[in-house]
Amino acid sequence: MPKELRTDRSDDLFKEYVIARIEKMGEKFEVIVKPDAVQSLREGKNVDILSNIAIDQIFRDAHKGSRASEEKMMEFFGTTDPIEVARKLIIEGEIQLTTDQRREMLEAKRKQIITYIAANAINPQTGGPHPPLRIEIAMEEAKVRIDPFKSVEDQMKNVLDGLRPLIPIRFEKVRIAVKLTAEFSAKCYGDIKNFGRIVQEEWQPNGTWIGVVEIPGGMQTDFLDRLSQKTKGNVETKLLKG
Repeated sequence: MPKELRTDRSDDLFKEYVIARIEKMGEKFEVIVKPDAVQSLREGKNVDILSNIAIDQIFRDAHKGSRASEEKMMEFFGTTDPIEVARKLIIEGEIQLTTDQRREMLEAKRKQIITYIAANAINPQTGGPHPPLRIEIAMEEAKVRIDPFKSVEDQMKNVLDGLRPLIPIRFEKVRIAVKLTAEFSAKCYGDIKNFGRIVQEEWQPNGTWIGVVEIPGGMQTDFLDRLSQKTKGNVETKLLKG
């Protein structure tokens, strides 16, 4: 059954949804869609369009509720199916955001990017990770531009190009040798696997575990802190070079 657009809650509607728009030769085509669906579709993910649009209707002006001409839809998109047209609008169109929506989405994406860099990048001069605050300050100084609808990975080149003149930074995995006594080996094994990839391991007859773990460079501090906390400091670790 087609969805109906409730005009009595239109103000609330445009707080939760955004408008995806394409204009062709003076004709406007708009669809009202959830912001998360825009990002997911543009990242190539499978999305149920119908459950992510406010109404299965293409508008000429969504705010006024005026519907687009089916004749023009067929002329420009080769179909009058609102779901297929909506897909094209969301993937290819301009996204209309309110000031509050843009601010909230940019802040959320900025935090995701900072978290990703802090977890995966290192300072090549020290071999250690950069604190999130240092990354945040450098991004502000570099005036890095963030796209709220692009994935974190797709924006990394642009972000790193802005950061490198200000801080030494490199994405790198590191290998850490770990030795745990029988008292803590089983207790910590799951945490070790969750942090990274075990590339070498040996269980000794007395229950001692010796292994080499490969993890994102930025996670070194968290990894060592976790082991130290669980073993109360009774763990041997060594950062391996090369």
